[in-house]
Amino acid sequence: MEEYKIRVRIFIGVIIITLGILAIQLVRLQLIDKAESEKVALGNAIKPERVLPRRGLFYDRKGTMMVANEPAYTITLTPRYFDESKIGLLARLLEVPDSVVTARLAEARRWSSYRSSPSFRNVSLEIYSRVQENAYRLPGVGEEIDQKRRYLSQARAAHALGYLREVKPKDLQADRTYRPGDLIGEVGLERHYESYLRGKPGVAYKLVDVHGVEIDSYMNEGEDKSPEGGFDLHLTLDSDVQALAEALFVNKRGAAVALDPNTGAILALVSKPDYNPAIFSGFMDPATWDTLGSSRDAPLWDRARQNKYEPGSTWKPFVALMALEEGIIKEDTKIYCGGGLRVGSRYFKCHEVPHDSVTVKAALENSCNTFFYSIMMESDEEAFEKWWRLFGFDKEAPRDSTSQTPDRAHQKKVWSDDLRHIVELGIGQGRIQATPLQLAQYVAALANGGVLHQPYLVDSLRQSETRQIIRETPGRPDQIPINPAYLDTVRAGMRLVMEKGTGQFEQIPAITSGGKTGTVQVGGDRKDHSAFIMFAPFENPKIAIVVFVENGGDGALQAAPIASLMAEQYLNGRIIYPYRQRRIRELIEDSLLYSSQPL
Repeated sequence: MEEYKIRVRIFIGVIIITLGILAIQLVRLQLIDKAESEKVALGNAIKPERVLPRRGLFYDRKGTMMVANEPAYTITLTPRYFDESKIGLLARLLEVPDSVVTARLAEARRWSSYRSSPSFRNVSLEIYSRVQENAYRLPGVGEEIDQKRRYLSQARAAHALGYLREVKPKDLQADRTYRPGDLIGEVGLERHYESYLRGKPGVAYKLVDVHGVEIDSYMNEGEDKSPEGGFDLHLTLDSDVQALAEALFVNKRGAAVALDPNTGAILALVSKPDYNPAIFSGFMDPATWDTLGSSRDAPLWDRARQNKYEPGSTWKPFVALMALEEGIIKEDTKIYCGGGLRVGSRYFKCHEVPHDSVTVKAALENSCNTFFYSIMMESDEEAFEKWWRLFGFDKEAPRDSTSQTPDRAHQKKVWSDDLRHIVELGIGQGRIQATPLQLAQYVAALANGGVLHQPYLVDSLRQSETRQIIRETPGRPDQIPINPAYLDTVRAGMRLVMEKGTGQFEQIPAITSGGKTGTVQVGGDRKDHSAFIMFAPFENPKIAIVVFVENGGDGALQAAPIASLMAEQYLNGRIIYPYRQRRIRELIEDSLLYSSQPL
């Protein structure tokens, strides 16, 4: 009897211990590891698959599509279901070393064991199909039809549009909606408008078995969430003008900027040498990236918005206007040239053929250096700094935006006690520099009556599914306090440049314009920079242009024809006259032979 009672007690004890263990496990599963258990349970039944949205497209000002999307094939990994004994098989199908698959699996696991990561992007259709055919042997391996950029326009506009790259760890930490392998805008508009362009991913729920193999859709797709495509960007760029300018810059270094002087809209933004943004759409080998980054021509550098050039004689309209406003000269003031100006022991030359006594209009027409040397000898730092700021030269545009911030580092550096530097300011040389974009604003203000507009690249953002439209509002324009009579005098001098002066051979047929050539000395044995500014038509201007060709020599020979043809393309929609069409061919042929000198 006693033995029976002992057995009963042992039996009851075993039951109590067993129930206790089960209770503890139940508490752990239900309370302590609830979240993890729910993931596993859900994963055994329902697998959420991300549905990628359409990235926003790019259109030019006329509605021409410049950047679209095309299919890109991606292989995903979900570490929770992946059988590591299949690493070799997957590596053979993908045609990569086993170590690459191991590394991508570890990267995916660091992100999430239960969520799929796009681990192998831009695989070929052949590889993609091969992996699909072996899906039953590869639990935890999935496929996505992703997208990559397709560039449709002849105009690259690479520095304006930018490009995409794979997200980095810092991107994943900043925004958990990204996953390893996703694409993000790196520079330009792709970066600046990333939050609008990327759209919002959707979700498709799939029934899966314990190995993660898809069985069917969940609830007939009733719980799926459709993706929301990104906003399309409608730009201010004219792709035809942009393409023409880029073609004329083949084998050259430099920049060109064209603005609508009435709004500040950027019509063309050219920086050469540039790069083909399509190379970032697929796999880029390290050698290609090293070439882009180490090239002496710096194709990744945005010369239009980042490079600062001495403006040369394109600066003379500014000096003339400042002198008129400050009472240094009047419209009919005459200054004798005689071939140059002696200041102390130094002699500053004008041109080979000296001018006689010239007024401000004639000085602009003939680009008389002596006239502008003399003005600077009568000017002072306060006047120069005031007009420098009024024309916006104390600001510069960051690389990835057209918004502007003060350039405090440059202030107080353009003036010097050294008379040589003061005199040379009159002809845009020495301690004065500006970006082509800044100079384009200056030319636009000369053209439109003294209004300084904020340059901008995006007119509107449009979501095709919801039809939502966001209009971009550029900054409020500033009215420069210029006497209209003085501005008319300077503009008249710029018109004479195009009718009788150094720009006469680049006058657009049947369209009057104002302009100014510039030949910027760079020192040493290097050729001078070729520079040109212009606006057209002279009455009611619609375009203002700045062109710099590094080491291009005389401003009338390289920069002027590029600017003139850009203006004609924009105003007429095409190059009409045969001799102007021949001019394009000649410039392109010259470009193919042209060899710019080292920086």
